[in-house]
Amino acid sequence: MSQARVTSIDVARLAGVSQAAVSRVFTPGASASAQTVEKVRRAAEQLGYRPNRLARSLNTGRSGMVGLAIGYLENQFYPLVLQHLSQALQARGYHILVFMTGGPDENADAVIEEILDYQVDGLIAASVGLSSQLARRARMADVPVVLLNRGQDDGAVSSVTSDNRAGGREVADFLVAGGHRRIAYIAGWEAASTQRDRELGFREGLAAHGLELWARACGEFERATAIEAARALFSADERPDAVFVANDHMALPVMDVIRHELGLRIPEDVSVVGYDDAPPAAWPAYELTTVRQKIPEMVEACVESILEGIAGRATPSRQIIRGSLIVRGSARLPEDRRQG
Repeated sequence: MSQARVTSIDVARLAGVSQAAVSRVFTPGASASAQTVEKVRRAAEQLGYRPNRLARSLNTGRSGMVGLAIGYLENQFYPLVLQHLSQALQARGYHILVFMTGGPDENADAVIEEILDYQVDGLIAASVGLSSQLARRARMADVPVVLLNRGQDDGAVSSVTSDNRAGGREVADFLVAGGHRRIAYIAGWEAASTQRDRELGFREGLAAHGLELWARACGEFERATAIEAARALFSADERPDAVFVANDHMALPVMDVIRHELGLRIPEDVSVVGYDDAPPAAWPAYELTTVRQKIPEMVEACVESILEGIAGRATPSRQIIRGSLIVRGSARLPEDRRQG
């Protein structure tokens, strides 16, 4: 015969406090004295009590869950984002419900519809788009939405991004200062705001030095497509002497093609620069020069925005966080850095 389930009433009786006090102790953000917390937690441990979060969500109308729609985890930038998001939200009493959308260029509407059906308190969309119809549905359901690492032109929802345009300009300045003139670009998914802004800044930076793109190919933010793009660019009779790749996930296989298929040296024959500073970029096999997206700062801004929305105090905002160029061995250094 199974033992009866321990309830908050049992804990309150043993601790000598009210049932409301027990509820406050186990409710994130609620206040209780240190003495009450100690008594309640001691009684709960003795009885083997665990709070019923589902029952509490029915009473409060809050699930304590934040939905996360994410495009893909193959790009090692995103497991880091997921780790930081989970830790930051847990520290504030929330947990993540993760849904995969199938890829960086997939339509996320169906997945986001499903997330909203789970009665999440908020929704974060990491590098996936959100249609205006879904944005309206989220507003009607009183579910705040924040886009992370993706912007939206209509400004209907909040977003947190790196300063992709400034990052692209900085890469152009760096490559030109290194003496490069035949500079190519491998784009990501054309519809992504991150791709558009990185390329726009890069072209602006080249134009400031009187240059245009030498060549361009599209890698769609996908490994296999980036490999084909690299083969096309560097098999030509007159090849680029440098290439900016729209993210590290593509830049690493591009480097493999350049060195191991085509027999070119990096950076002696070709300089390669990426974007994100995903963990493999620092591996000795790659030593990839790249623009670092500041994940902790971006995640903190995203979490603060979603919590403000849950509290009903937020209006749609756009936060842009400046990244930094991390110089490693995959790109030729400008003269002043070589002398240093």
